[in-house]
Order: sequence, then structure tokens, then C-alpha cells
Amino acid sequence: MAMEIPAEVRRYWLPILLFTAGFLFQLLVLPRHFPRTHYDVLGIERFAPVERVVEAYERLSKEWLTETNHQPTVDIIKIRYAYELLTNPILKRDYDLFGLDEHMDVLERVKEQYQKEHFLKIDLPLLKDSAVSLTDDAFNVLTHESFMSAIAEEYPLIIMVYSKGSPRCAQFIEYWKQISARLDGIAKTAMVEVGDSQLAGHFAEKGFSKQPFFRNGVPAIVAYPANCRSPSCYMRYLGGLFVESVVDWVATSVIGLPRILYYSKEALGPQFIGKSGHHKVKVIFFSSTGERAAPFLRQAAQEYSSYTSFAFVLWREDESQIWWNSLGVESAPALVFLKGPGTKPVVHHGTFSKSEFTEMMEEHKHHELRQLRSDTSLELGCDARGHSRAGNDAAIWYCVIVAGRPGVELSKKRQILHKAQDQLIGDVDRSAIGNVANSVEMSSAATALKDERLTFVWLDGEVQKQICAFYLATDYNGACGPSDFGDDNDKPEIFIVRFQRNATYEALKAEKRNNLVEALQGQQADASQLVARYKGPDEIQEINRWISQIIKDGDSREIPYFTSKVPDLVPEETSKEWLRSTKSIRSAGKSLREKIGFHFQDYLTDPRTGSTLLMCGCISFGIIWFRNNKSTQSTQREKAPKDKTKRPRPKLSTSLFGQPESIADVEPKDARQWEMSDSDSD
Repeated sequence: MAMEIPAEVRRYWLPILLFTAGFLFQLLVLPRHFPRTHYDVLGIERFAPVERVVEAYERLSKEWLTETNHQPTVDIIKIRYAYELLTNPILKRDYDLFGLDEHMDVLERVKEQYQKEHFLKIDLPLLKDSAVSLTDDAFNVLTHESFMSAIAEEYPLIIMVYSKGSPRCAQFIEYWKQISARLDGIAKTAMVEVGDSQLAGHFAEKGFSKQPFFRNGVPAIVAYPANCRSPSCYMRYLGGLFVESVVDWVATSVIGLPRILYYSKEALGPQFIGKSGHHKVKVIFFSSTGERAAPFLRQAAQEYSSYTSFAFVLWREDESQIWWNSLGVESAPALVFLKGPGTKPVVHHGTFSKSEFTEMMEEHKHHELRQLRSDTSLELGCDARGHSRAGNDAAIWYCVIVAGRPGVELSKKRQILHKAQDQLIGDVDRSAIGNVANSVEMSSAATALKDERLTFVWLDGEVQKQICAFYLATDYNGACGPSDFGDDNDKPEIFIVRFQRNATYEALKAEKRNNLVEALQGQQADASQLVARYKGPDEIQEINRWISQIIKDGDSREIPYFTSKVPDLVPEETSKEWLRSTKSIRSAGKSLREKIGFHFQDYLTDPRTGSTLLMCGCISFGIIWFRNNKSTQSTQREKAPKDKTKRPRPKLSTSLFGQPESIADVEPKDARQWEMSDSDSD
């Protein structure tokens, strides 16, 4: 039969639990997290000077040589370790200021090696010199005076707190050089030595005792974002001390750069090329190592997000034939630009620097045949409210447009128009080197293209339905607007728009309008437009011959000048593959995560934890005792025997002098009986 728990124990289980936890914490847990200091090992007061350390060590070392000494070798090793650490000026400074002691592994290794040996066999000294040498001028070591000017700059600032006597810092210094090189142009790096106690203490954390400390020791890394101008708005790095980890943290959390994802050969087409914008150039990196994108690549992905989409592919030898057949990539590393349907991929093999990549991006950031959009119409010279690419002095200019719903048919038309454009560009190049074998019909189009009065673009007729229908008039069912259910009749159309501006006519029209609001707003009048549709075969020669004839007639003939209201281009949503996350800035390291005690170890080193548990136990015991005592008293009152004899209740008198209501039974001594005659008796 199981032993039954007493009722009192069940009633007071919470106070008992809290009392037990409090006593165990005070007796077992707390002492383990507060070991003896090196000063205690030598038997001297804390923060004692070096002279006192030497005196204490000499006194203890004399005791070792006596014949009566039976002190264990492990204790002698601890004393020797404390002596070497506290007589080293840098190590003593770090230990006194921030409790830094990074040589404990040496102590444990020596204790294990010589615990059964005589102390005279110990190889001295225990601590080897591991000073950090900063002979490179590239290191920017901040002082308290230069710190404020450093955070006032527009670039993010990454700071490493280090110690000259730390072996970890000596090992990490080469990694720090690599981090600084990879963040060049993205963020600035600097260093703060622990010896600058005021500045280094600003980046340290503070526990219950207000003693500053570095949770993971040194080196410690903090960062100031670009929008941070206050000394207290830094961010603390809590990850591992690896180059990739630190660089990724800076690029993602501090600067907010987008990530560039990796795609497999199966997902590259549908997930990347198919879902990114039709107007964007596809930039694909082939990597043989699978490393993260460099920060300058991620910065380019952010700066060129309106024009390009970025992706990474891990190079595999068994897939090399696929990439060679589809994109012309022979090996990794490689960089590929896809500039629209029908265009040959632009491939660059080998590594490249930031400046080389920027030049390539500027050269290949646009499609060979650009899309007419609300944010590109003025730049391309295909907007009636603007001017030609040649400038405001050009009175007449042209824009050749292929409009249709995105799909196979539109891609074919775009390829044809792109080849027509390339042929005209070739004519311009040949004429520049003296080759006059060009046809007469093409000279007008080639000249206009050379003078930047001719532009080739494509228009998404499904999104830009209104302006597409405006240019194509009534016959636009196969090119403009969304296709009906089951309607696969996609018929992209090629047409040319002639724009003309007449300064005299526009000035007279402005005077007649006399609109003060428009004059104040500086609104530009629409240019005159004429539209001609191409109805010939899909042959490059015929298309260029038609364009040349239109331009020749448009430049030579007197065409009536008239304007009409052109529908606005619909702003198209830019589908970003990334969202810029809001940077969380921690004020002086006191984030919400730290305020609620995320680090459980902090409570294990706080002496207030045990007293708090004991106090909570007392409070809970008092509450339970009070409630139990109160319920006992009420129960006793309910169980007390009730008196069955009831006290007679006095009757209330209604007479004036307080006599009882009936006096028939009470007869006074002097009472008389009066005979009363009844008048009705007779």
C-alpha cells in the first residue's frame, strides 16, 4: 500500500518547494558560480598591487620547500597561475576591469598533466606571451576622442573590442582583416582596446553587481547602423567568431541588404526566371563552393532591384552539360546576364572585383529591348509629356512599340523587333567605319537611331490596357487587356508613334488657356502624336524598311499639329524578392530580450535569487496559513450546538402608559364592579 502524503504537506507544498529551492541555491548553486578569485588563492585583498602579489607568492613558495609541507601539487599550480596572471600588467588590468581570464584552459591542462608529479617538475612559466601586434596601419584603433566623430559618418561602423594580452584576439586578428576587406565600401571597421576603460566599458554588459563584463569574452563585436548617431544605439553581435557569420550579420541585420538565394536546376526556371519581373535582367552567379553572396553583390541587388533580379546556382560537374547547352557556362565561378527572350546570354568566367562588377552591371542592367513602363517612359523618350532621348531641342522623334499579352507570341515579336534594332545598330557601326554599302531605305532609320530620335520598346498590353487600346484604336482584342476565358488568340502588334513639339503653338495654347494653376505647377503640354501600325510580314528587312519610310515621311512632310489626351501608364508593382527588415537597435545593450532575463545563467550568479525564493516561500506560507485558519474558524462556528430554549419575546404595548393590551386577568385591589343599566332592557 502506497504511503499517503500528510495533509499538511499537501497543503503547504508550494512554500516547501520554494524554501527547498532557496536553501539549495544558497548552499550549492551560488558557491559554484562564485569561485575563489586569484587574489583569494594568494591570500591577499582584491585589486592588490603587484608588490603585494609578489610578497604573497614568495611567502607561499618558501612553505613549499619545507619538509613539513604536504600541500598538493594542484594547489601549488593554482598559486603559480595566480602569480603569473597578476604580475602581468595587461592580464591584471583585464582581470581587474572586466574579469577577463582567457588562460583557464592552460590551468586545467597543467593541473591534469602534473597532478601526480612533484611541483619541481612543472614547466614554468605557465603563461606564454600572446600579445596582439597591430603593425598594420589599416587598423583603425579608436580613442574616446575619435569615437564620436566615427559614429557621425554616413557609413555603418563595426567595432571590435580587443585586448593586447588575449590569445583569442591574437588568433582572430587575421579573420578581422578578412572581414574588413569584405566589408570595404559597405561599412567601416574600427577597434577599441580594453585599456581604454571608459570606451570599452561602454560596450560591456553589467550584472547585478554593476561590474562590467563581456559575456563571451573578447574579442567582442558591436555595430552602429548608418542612421545611428547616438553612442547608446549600438547592436551587439552574439554569434560565433567566423568570417562568414560576422559578414552575414553585418549585411543582413546592420545594413539590411537582401539575401541572394540559391536555386537548383529544376527550380531556376519556374521559381526564379518565371516569377521575377518580365522587364528585369536576370543575373545568375555560378559558385563551386556554395558560399554566401559577398556584401557588394547584395548591395548591387538592392541598388539595381528596379532593373535586375539576382540568383545563385551551385555548380555540379554532373550538371555541367546542362548549363553549357542552355547558358553557355563552361565552369564555375561564372556570371550570366539574361537580357530578354531571344537574346544570347552574356557570360563572364572567373572571379571579378567590385569595380569590375559595377562596370558590368552598368553595361548590362537593361534589356536589349526595354519595356515601356510608367517609370521608364520619360527616360526612353516614349512619353507625350516628355522629350526625345536626344534632348529638348529635338522637335520630332519616334518610338517603335510591340504590344501584346505576355506569352510565347509576344516573346517571338520581341525577338524579331530586337533583331531589327540590332541590324540598324550594325548599319550605324558600319557607316562609322566608312562602309557605305547600306541600303537607301534604311538610312533614315539608322540616322534617327544614331541621333537618339528613335527608340525600340515593348509594352505589356495586359497591364497597360488603356494606352494600348488608345494607340491601336478599335482593333486591339488580340494585344490589349486580359484574355477572356478560353481565348488563346494572342496577336501582338507592332506600331510606331511619331512625337512632335511646336514651341510657338504650345505658347499660344498656353496663353489661350490662361490657367494659373497649371502655370504655377509647371505642367508640360502633351506633344503631338501620330500612330502607324505595321501590317507586313514578320521579316526584319521589311520592318526596317517600313520604319525608315515612316521616319523619312515624318521628317519631310508638313503634318498638321494637333494634340490629344493620352491615358497615363499604370504604375506596375515592383515584385521584390526581398523585404528590407527594420533594424532593431539595442540601447546600450539593454534589449527586451536581456531585460526579461533571457540568459538563464545570469540568475544563477545573482545572490538575490536565493533570497527571493526564500521570501516568496514565506509569503506563500503566510497566505496559506491565513486562509486555512480563517476557514477553520468559520467551520467551528457552524458546528457549535444551538440552544433550543427560546427566550420569550416581550409583547409590545400600544397604550400610552405602557400597560399591557389585556388586563382581564389582572384585577387591582381597589377595583369595583359597576352595574350598568341597559336602556333597551325593557
